[in-house]
Amino acid sequence: MDFNFPILLAAALIPMVVGFAWYNPKTFGTAWMQAAEMTEEKMKGANMAVIFGVSYLFSVFIAMAVQFTVVHQYHVYSIFADDPTFMDPTSTTGAFIADFMSKYGNNFRTFKHGALHGFLDGLFFAMPILGVNALFERKGWKYILINGGYWAVCLALMGGVICAFA
Repeated sequence: MDFNFPILLAAALIPMVVGFAWYNPKTFGTAWMQAAEMTEEKMKGANMAVIFGVSYLFSVFIAMAVQFTVVHQYHVYSIFADDPTFMDPTSTTGAFIADFMSKYGNNFRTFKHGALHGFLDGLFFAMPILGVNALFERKGWKYILINGGYWAVCLALMGGVICAFA
């Protein structure tokens, strides 16, 4: 299986698109600003090109990690990674992997399945990390739920796109 970099790069745009809507003052933006103790003055002093550029780079990293939780077929390769012949299609292991992938290579490769696993990544991985940081930063539950909800939605959409098209 090869990585589909155009799909990963496209999926990495999802947090920016969702963030535009999620953190808009008409949705959660005002509540987030209060919970994060963010002011208009703080926001004006930022270099948005750097913020968006680095955010996109981090989103590419996230997309690369998400593909391994939403596309189960990658795990077959990890099981045989210590076999030096696993990439050789003429070896016993290589033939087994090729046969396995021809039979099961498209199982659970839907948007719905990827979205489920992406959402679970957000709920059980991203939200607890954000929550731990927020607790030590003395932020409230509103802050945790707004940001955790954002990442649960983003990871669900990213997982769906990656699983269906990667």
